[in-house]
Amino acid sequence: MISNFRNFAKTKFAGILVFIMIIPFVFWGMGGMFSSGNTNTIAKINKTNISTQEFIDYLNNSGIPERTIKENIDQNIIEELLSGLVSSTLLDLEIKDYNLSISQDTLSEMIKKNKNFLDEYGNFQRIKYEKFLLENNQSAPQFEQRLKKRELQKNLFEYIGAGTLSPKFLTNKLYNEENTKLLIDFIDLKKFYKKKENFKEEELKKFIDQNKDELKIEYLDFKYAILNPKSLIGVDEFNQSFFDKIDQIEIDIANNLSIKNIIEEYDISLINKVNFKFSDDKNEIEKKIFELRNNNFDIFENGDDYILYKVESIEQRKPDLNDAQTKDEILELISQKNKFEYNQNLFNKISKNDFNDNDFKKLGKNQIQSIKLNSIKDNKKFEINAVQILYSLPENSFTLINDENENIYLTKIKKFLNETNNNDDKNFQDYINKQNSNMKNTMLKSYDLYLNNKYNVVLNQKTIERVKNFFQ
Repeated sequence: MISNFRNFAKTKFAGILVFIMIIPFVFWGMGGMFSSGNTNTIAKINKTNISTQEFIDYLNNSGIPERTIKENIDQNIIEELLSGLVSSTLLDLEIKDYNLSISQDTLSEMIKKNKNFLDEYGNFQRIKYEKFLLENNQSAPQFEQRLKKRELQKNLFEYIGAGTLSPKFLTNKLYNEENTKLLIDFIDLKKFYKKKENFKEEELKKFIDQNKDELKIEYLDFKYAILNPKSLIGVDEFNQSFFDKIDQIEIDIANNLSIKNIIEEYDISLINKVNFKFSDDKNEIEKKIFELRNNNFDIFENGDDYILYKVESIEQRKPDLNDAQTKDEILELISQKNKFEYNQNLFNKISKNDFNDNDFKKLGKNQIQSIKLNSIKDNKKFEINAVQILYSLPENSFTLINDENENIYLTKIKKFLNETNNNDDKNFQDYINKQNSNMKNTMLKSYDLYLNNKYNVVLNQKTIERVKNFFQ
């Protein structure tokens, strides 16, 4: 409902309605994490107090295991649960204020029509109802009270949004937004980028000189040993003797014993690596040592093995173009830079209105393609956010967009094709319902703001901390 409950007194009810409306219709058994509690106030809504005992009961009824609460204390689970109780209490106050009620006969009828309690012929079976209560550790009054509260909250929201009907022009607007088709021309710009093989050696050297600080490569000299029961104590199974030796090696490292002394003590074989440069094709152990290079002498777990390592030196060097892998990486960087600059130059021309239809045709020649987008949600060719940008532009305008693979395209908006509404069409009726729902949600958001001004929530932080301490 809120990201930081300590600010709840300021933000109050942001998201209250959404929070309550998405609570699933599930009834849990009563827990026993608390047996008693203080009656002092943990929160106050205007003149209504929420006691610690009420919060304890709320926790017991939440169905959340005590262990889960303990494990998530630092993630503000207590504050989140309290926000739920505050929201529920606030809605109870609103229900009372509007004098909403449900008769016992209506409640009874709702239970008798609950499909969970009906037989195959649609008849209410009391035995099913009683079995449900037993399985969920509830009494009939408890279940009926929860059902009543849930229904009253539903009635409150229906009361607030009752009679919400959207004007026809808004429904038409929604229909057009989601069904208007769009014709565009586009050019795949990858055909215009300079190919990697066309970059000359001089260009690569110049690129390195211009970016020498950013392109420096770290080379490492290090040693490491793979420790397992076989290599350390001569057996295949993990036993206490093996772990005792691992513990002793960790102590030796902490006491600044050299790696030479450690390997001599345990007769360990070392693997030496010189001029190691990180790359994805290196083995996982060596890549991990590179990642841990700032801690130059240590031991870590790797699957079933332990890795003892010592970094002897770290040197930053200028990229060596004689190294095939390094050269390929530099080629990729300069290629990406070239693409970016080409796209940026083209985008700047469009932004300054220095790009027109003749420029588009001249650039595209026989490379221009056409496509029809069926709706603003049609992302079969282009990324969905790019499609939304296209729909926001006027006809005969240009822009750059991308697809899911980050390929870039120059596009021209040719024509919007508006669909004709048929008010009797079932699909159009769906849009009426959808727009009515949008209007109702807008009203509920306004109602949320109204509650924010109507109620003042004050929290007792000391009491909250005492509850949290119970779980620690």
